This record gives sequence, C-alpha cells and structure tokens, in this order.
Amino acid sequence: MPTPEESERHPGGQVSALHMRLVDVIGRWTVGKEDWPTPIENLLLFRRESPTQPCSCKVEPSLVLVVQGAKQLLVGDSAYAYDPERFLINSLDIPASSQALEASPEKPCLGLGLKLDLRVVADLIAQSGLPPPRQRACEGSSALGTVTSALLEPFTRLLALLDEPAAIPVLAPLIEREIHYRLLMSDQAARLWQIASVGSQSQRIARAIEWLRANYAQPLRIDELAAHVQMSPSNLHHHFRQLTAMSPLQYQKWLRLHEARHLMLNERLDAASAAFQVGYESPSQFSREYSRLFGAPPKRDIEGLRRRTDDANAPLVWASA
Repeated sequence: MPTPEESERHPGGQVSALHMRLVDVIGRWTVGKEDWPTPIENLLLFRRESPTQPCSCKVEPSLVLVVQGAKQLLVGDSAYAYDPERFLINSLDIPASSQALEASPEKPCLGLGLKLDLRVVADLIAQSGLPPPRQRACEGSSALGTVTSALLEPFTRLLALLDEPAAIPVLAPLIEREIHYRLLMSDQAARLWQIASVGSQSQRIARAIEWLRANYAQPLRIDELAAHVQMSPSNLHHHFRQLTAMSPLQYQKWLRLHEARHLMLNERLDAASAAFQVGYESPSQFSREYSRLFGAPPKRDIEGLRRRTDDANAPLVWASA
C-alpha cells in the first residue's frame, strides 16, 4: 500500500489503495451471497461471480459503486456501464434492468449500493451556502460520475462499522451525511441540485412518483396528478417520460404488477385476488400484462421464484442496480 506522501503526489494511487481496502471488506462479507442488506439500513453489498443477462429491478435514489469488475444499468433505451473508475447515481424510483458485465469466481464483481436521502441533500444545500453548479444535469434519472478518493474514503469508514456494530446507530448517519456532501462536490452535483431544489421540474416529477407509489391501486386521472404537482398535463407527460423512460400510466402499471408479484410470493394470494387488490378490474388483463413484464403467467412465475429461493417468505429487497 502506498505511503500517505506517495498517495498525495499520485491521487490515482490513493484511489487504487482505497479500492483494494473495499474489495477486501466487501469480498469478506459477501462470500456465498449475491446481495447482502447490511446492518447499516441504507447499505447493500453485492457480489457476482459470472456475467449475467439483464435482470429486471427497481432502482431507488441511490449511489452504486463497483470496486472490482463491471456492471450495467439499462433504463429505457439508455445504458449506463460503470466500473471502479465510474459510479452510478440514480435520482428517482424507476424500473430498470441490471447486469454484471465483468465477473468470475476468481475475480468477482464486487460493489455496494447506498440509498440516498434527498432531504439530506436539500438540507446540505441550505446550510452550506454552496453555489449552484454552473453546468446543467443531463437528461434522465441516472448518470455516471467520476470516482475520487474524497468519495471512497468515507465509504471505507462506513464499511469498517460492520466490524463495530454497536457504533452503527451513532456513526453511520454522520458518515452517510458526509457522503451526500461529497456527492454535492462531485461532477454529479448538478443532478442532485436539480432533484432536490423545491419547485424544479425534477422535484415535481419526484413528487408525482411519490403520489403514484402511495396511490397505485386507485384509478389514475392525469389532470388531478398534474394539478397535485403544479404542472400542466402535457408538461407532466413530457418530463415524466424524459426522466423515467415511461409515461405516468405505464409507471402505475409497473407498480401494480410488482406489488401483485410481492403479494403472491410473500402473502400467498392467488392471481385474481392479487390483481383486484392492486387495482385491476380484469384478471385476464392482469395475466396478459404480467406475462409481458415477467416473461411467464403469474402462477408459473411465482412457482419458479419459490424454487429459486431458500426462504419463500423472504421479502423482496431493493436492487443495487
């Protein structure tokens, strides 16, 4: 490992040394696991030992780091490939597909996902007096940023808490706040400003998504949703599709189908009961749309999921992208 003096002269060497520490920690905690929700509430570690096909997932506002190997997130027609040099940032709750690009048993793809708290971002902006970024955020709800030692260093301290569980409730929130600050100082600052700024189009779309998640089983009236977020229906459609790669109605359908899958898998509801509970009036329509999204009719899909899991009652967790 380089000395502090060498690292200061060669920032790339410091990044490499921090990566090595994270590879060691993540590798140790993920042996025999693909995804591990850690005792730190917002932190997930992942491991892939072979390349994978795109897998449907739900992405929340989050930062995803790969410290070894490479992964890719697919959102609509856009692809975001990331590796130890680039981090992935997601600013909204969106459906996507994720796949491991570089992974092997000898050199697994290792990384972490940290859920972001946009309220912390807004608080930091208000308290720090930071000037708004000059550049504008690119379109879409996901983007790639440059990994730096300033960003990696607090992650090494956060993961070190896994060996000191009694300190997690006290220290983890402080380190997570520091990570949010480092993101505001990164090349993805404009994206965080955009989504956290009250009154911005992105912040209004975030409010629309929050409303849809709370009311997915109710009939969707675009005029009412647009009024709720203080946008015109046409602007709502335009910016919603721009950020999520789907319309509000398609997003509601995606929410309904995933909730129905959860009800059938974890609460053992039959397909018709799950369909009615999430807002469908026609079980046959539900079955057709379910098959299109998940690749199999409800009963066959759920049976397959149960065969692939050791604990059929384990709840589905958020994806690390």
